[in-house]
Amino acid sequence: MTEEEDEIFPEDGELVIATVVKVENHGAYVALDEYGGLQGYIPIQEVSTGWVKFIRDFVREEQKVVAKVIRVDREKKMIDLSLKYVTEHEKREKIKHWRNEKRGLKLFEIVAEKLGMSVDDAMKQFGRKLIEKYGGIYPAMEEAVRKRKALKSAGFDGEWVEVFTKVARENIVPTSAEISGIVELRHNGSDGILQIKNALMKMIETEPDSINVQYLGAPRYLVTVKAKDFKSAEKILEKGVKTCLSYIKDAGGTGEFKREEEK
Repeated sequence: MTEEEDEIFPEDGELVIATVVKVENHGAYVALDEYGGLQGYIPIQEVSTGWVKFIRDFVREEQKVVAKVIRVDREKKMIDLSLKYVTEHEKREKIKHWRNEKRGLKLFEIVAEKLGMSVDDAMKQFGRKLIEKYGGIYPAMEEAVRKRKALKSAGFDGEWVEVFTKVARENIVPTSAEISGIVELRHNGSDGILQIKNALMKMIETEPDSINVQYLGAPRYLVTVKAKDFKSAEKILEKGVKTCLSYIKDAGGTGEFKREEEK
C-alpha cells in the first residue's frame, strides 16, 4: 500500500479543526489540523447563513475554525467545508475535544519516553487500541484517572498500563471518580433474603445518587461508588458499607467487605 492510498480523510458530516491559509473573494482555503494539513476549501456561500458581502468579515488568514465536511474528493485530496452548519455548542465541544486530544498526545509522548520507546512504536503497540476503545488518548487517560484498574478491566495488560496510568494521574484532574468493592452478606434465618435486601437498601439510601449495587452470586454483591473525586468516593463507600454491615449484624446475620478483586 502506498503512502497516498494509506492517507486518512475525514468523513462527510464530520466536524474538523482547520487553520485558514488563504482568503479569496470566492472562498477560503484551509489546512485540516487533525489530518496532517490536508487541504480544505470553504466556499463563500458556506461561510454564513446570511448574505456575505466581504468574506474577510468572517474569516482571516491563520484563524482557527471549526467546520463541517460536506464533500470529500480523495483523488484531488480536496475537502469542501461549511461554517454555517456548525452550531455554537458543536463549536465549543469540538474545540474542547481537540485541545484535550492535543494534550493527551503530549502526555503520550511522556509515556513512550518512560518506556524507552518511540512514539510511533508506542502508538502501534497500544496507542491505536486505546483510541479505538475510548475514542482518543485523552479520554483513555481520563478513564484511567476516573476508575482504578480501568485499563486492566478493559482487557489491556503489559508494562505500559502502569506507566500510562501513572502519567495520567500525575497530569489530569478527574471530573469524576469511581471505586468498587465486594460486600458479602449471609443470613440463615427464614427471612434471610429480606434482611440482606434491607441491608443493601440501607447502604444505597446513605447516598442514592452515588451508590450502585450489582448481584454477583450469593453471598457477593459488587458495590460501585461514583463521586467528584476519590476522596469523596472513599467517604461515601465507607459510610454506606458501615451502615450495611451494621444492619445485617443487628438482624442476626454476618457480613464483610473486600476491595474489588483484581481482574
